[in-house]
Amino acid sequence: MKTFEFSTELLPGLPEELGLECLSRLPYTAYRLASRVCHRWRELLQSLDFYYHRKRLGYTQKLACLLLVFNSGIQNGPKNPGVSVSSSYGIAVFDSVSQSWDRLAPVPRYLNGLPLFCQLASCEGKLVVMGGWDPVMYDPVTDVFIYDFVTRQWRQGKDMPSKRSFFAIGACGGRVFVAGGHDENKNASRTAWVYDLRTDEWAELGELSQERDECEGVVIGEEEFWVVSGYRTESQGQFDGSADVYGFKSEQWRRVEGVWEPGRCPRSCVGIGEDGKLLNWAEINRGARVRACGGRVLVTGSEYGCGALGFYTVETKEGQNSKMENISVPNEFSEFVHAACYAEI
Repeated sequence: MKTFEFSTELLPGLPEELGLECLSRLPYTAYRLASRVCHRWRELLQSLDFYYHRKRLGYTQKLACLLLVFNSGIQNGPKNPGVSVSSSYGIAVFDSVSQSWDRLAPVPRYLNGLPLFCQLASCEGKLVVMGGWDPVMYDPVTDVFIYDFVTRQWRQGKDMPSKRSFFAIGACGGRVFVAGGHDENKNASRTAWVYDLRTDEWAELGELSQERDECEGVVIGEEEFWVVSGYRTESQGQFDGSADVYGFKSEQWRRVEGVWEPGRCPRSCVGIGEDGKLLNWAEINRGARVRACGGRVLVTGSEYGCGALGFYTVETKEGQNSKMENISVPNEFSEFVHAACYAEI
């Protein structure tokens, strides 16, 4: 861990260690204002060393980031002339501690709504948005955008190496992993890439054992990236029961059989159990869809059979039944969730 050194006191009259402790306890919502106090505060609050310092002390906050459909203006495009679209994609943020909801500012390039079916991931206190379809043209895009919760600003990252939709995504240690999905011609893919947030560069990983369209990604134990199920180009909708697993230390793929229910779509159903192993949320509740993890799990679904859909938090303990607790959701944020992740800030 880096030792922080300052030419001026962080807080006048207080020892450096105590000043650092005070700033470490600031909620992330105060960072933007606190950064204006002085150059030293801004430099500290925006540094990765400070982020990991807070994480080690347990002062970080975990937020659920949800890709929702929000009501908005009218859109017309070459592929839908004269057709009015009264909704657009945006990102909602839920804080389970304060039970508060908020909406992130739009990406400057997509002021009228994010790309349809884009994917979300988060690492080192930042939110990453990748891929999807242009909201007007409906063509696949390779855009990458990063949201900094400290500065509350978006920046554009290096484009994805190729167009792909409905791919697996996962993040760990400042890197975002993507695999599978399909290209602009709906051909299933077996390629995989990793994006480094610090260098803004992409690197190709080895190929998967097979094509995996509409697969699901999950990082387990900060050691492996799992690409679960999916189907081949010639087997549309026939979801496989296997997974490809990338080891962060070995930098190799391995195939694992029998980890998923064949024929069942894995999208938003894959999770991690209390024992650190792969979990199928549909086995707990057939209507449950995982929306974000991190401590307690945020899901959408129903408590029974064909019950009304809602938002719930779930805490799973090994050897015990999981219980869903209802969340009060403002109407603005109660729409269907298309993608989600949690951000530790």
